[in-house]
Amino acid sequence: MSLEFLPVLDRLDLVADPVAKALRDWPHAGDVRVTEIDPELADTAAMTEAYGTDLEQSANCVVISGKRAGEERLAACVVRADTRADVNKRVKQLLDVRKCSFHPMERAVEETGMEYGGITPIGLPEGWRLLVDARIVEIGDAIIGSGIRGSKLFLPGRLLGELPGAEVVEELAQ
Repeated sequence: MSLEFLPVLDRLDLVADPVAKALRDWPHAGDVRVTEIDPELADTAAMTEAYGTDLEQSANCVVISGKRAGEERLAACVVRADTRADVNKRVKQLLDVRKCSFHPMERAVEETGMEYGGITPIGLPEGWRLLVDARIVEIGDAIIGSGIRGSKLFLPGRLLGELPGAEVVEELAQ
């Protein structure tokens, strides 16, 4: 299977509504491309195999939450697909919580306005922290979710570190 890359601003119908809104306001949106994919192949391993993309190119966005003094603290963590977010040490430390875990799927979907398996760092809810593993910004052409399972976004990895509110963090992932 082959991928057809299109300027995302020409095909905002291929992204979730919060992603489209964020892209309209982001000065780097002209450097973002979108490609339609089979939604059944949205998971990174399946996409890599079906479309011949490199696992090291793919970035996953996971939502982590924890509590401190009754206050919920959230962060979207962007890590390379061949690594895992260091939830129990690094993310816990950055959120300054005693314990943290993956945010419940139903809440992540509802709060982001994005589909499970397509959550992306572009267009996250205001007030959420965005932690980007330092290795992400070194990816030449990163593949990330589009907010839906039926497409993927391609953009220079360095731009993920330039998203509004992004914090580039060393050793966010293992």
